[in-house]
Amino acid sequence: MIDAIRNAFRIPDLRKRILFTLGIIALYRVGAHIPVPGVDPAAMKDLVSGADSTLGLLNLFAGGALENFAIFALGIMPYITSTIIMQLLQAVIPTLERWSKEGEAGQRKITQTARYMTLGIALMESIGLLTVFQAAPPTGLGVDFDLLTEIVIIISLISGTAAIMWMGELITQRGIGNGMSLLIFSSIVSRFPQTVIASFRVHPWFMLLVLVISLLVVAAVVFMEGGQRRIPVQYAKRVVGRRVYGGVGTYIPLKVNGANVIPIIFASSVLLFPTTIARFFTNVAWLQKAAEWLSSGWSYIVLFAGLIIFFAYFYTALVFNPIETADNLRKNGGFIPGVRPGNPTAQYITNVLNRITLPGAVFLALIAVVPQAIFQQTGDQLVAAFGGTSILIMVGVALETMRQLESQLQMRHYDGFFK
Repeated sequence: MIDAIRNAFRIPDLRKRILFTLGIIALYRVGAHIPVPGVDPAAMKDLVSGADSTLGLLNLFAGGALENFAIFALGIMPYITSTIIMQLLQAVIPTLERWSKEGEAGQRKITQTARYMTLGIALMESIGLLTVFQAAPPTGLGVDFDLLTEIVIIISLISGTAAIMWMGELITQRGIGNGMSLLIFSSIVSRFPQTVIASFRVHPWFMLLVLVISLLVVAAVVFMEGGQRRIPVQYAKRVVGRRVYGGVGTYIPLKVNGANVIPIIFASSVLLFPTTIARFFTNVAWLQKAAEWLSSGWSYIVLFAGLIIFFAYFYTALVFNPIETADNLRKNGGFIPGVRPGNPTAQYITNVLNRITLPGAVFLALIAVVPQAIFQQTGDQLVAAFGGTSILIMVGVALETMRQLESQLQMRHYDGFFK
């Protein structure tokens, strides 16, 4: 690995890309510590540190920017949310589906629409944060902002979100790896030293046990990320002029965890929605009880696990179309040995996909809910901040970035990370 990193820095183009990526990440971390006007950062830190899982999760993905009420307090989540929404809408809106099939030109239209949607989501979230923080203690700061201050705060948060979106796209275009994923990775990693030190001061032996378990979870995540079911495909020979095409064998790779961390994000959003609504209607007793029931205790853990499994199947069905895959195989003269072309092939792929999605969905549910259950029993912040979801994101981003760097090294005839 050290030799691979040394080889990467020997290549001028790769060296520029790596340094550019690190520079943008450093700029992103600086923005996470610049507070918006009119807010007391010390009071915000006390509020977020003692808040429920909603603000704690947002603060984790924002890299601590929320507790500072910085210009990057909303983090990258508005853009990720809009991207997921656009991906879901492609299955129900014909115009978006047509754009997705138009190649690079259509993708630019989808990306531009996602950008505008990001700004709209950032506007709603900034107004929501202001409403929450103006509430009376202990759920808010109890500060009554004047109209001009509110406008300045909203504009600052929206501008910060637009800047994050721009920096992430710059990394994707001119750096190494996926920019948005790397920004989330840096946000989670930046909280690690502070949380480890705080946990070590409270109970050091339990902290060491958590770190050992985390290493085992990392190994399990790496194993599951690389797991796939390969469906063999054979292509018939075709004679075009004097050339012979086909007659070769390949496979369709179906990942065990094809949905990655998306089901966890969906399930969290569904369960956090009643809690968010309850903050606006504090005088409705039944809504407060429902929000409490859905945000804590074993009821939350059971529902969380069930929703993760449901959304794993739901998202996999959205992004992978067995009927379209079978139709493309038939048009190109491909077939699965022992399976008739057409509908039987689509049904066979569907059955295989349903079987391999189950262990991936159960794995995601365990990764997400086990740390929550441990936190309810121990109250350890290290478990809460760096549970399975954080590890899943960090390992996935690290592996994807290493693969991209590996491909760049192999193109230039250097040994990479994976030998």
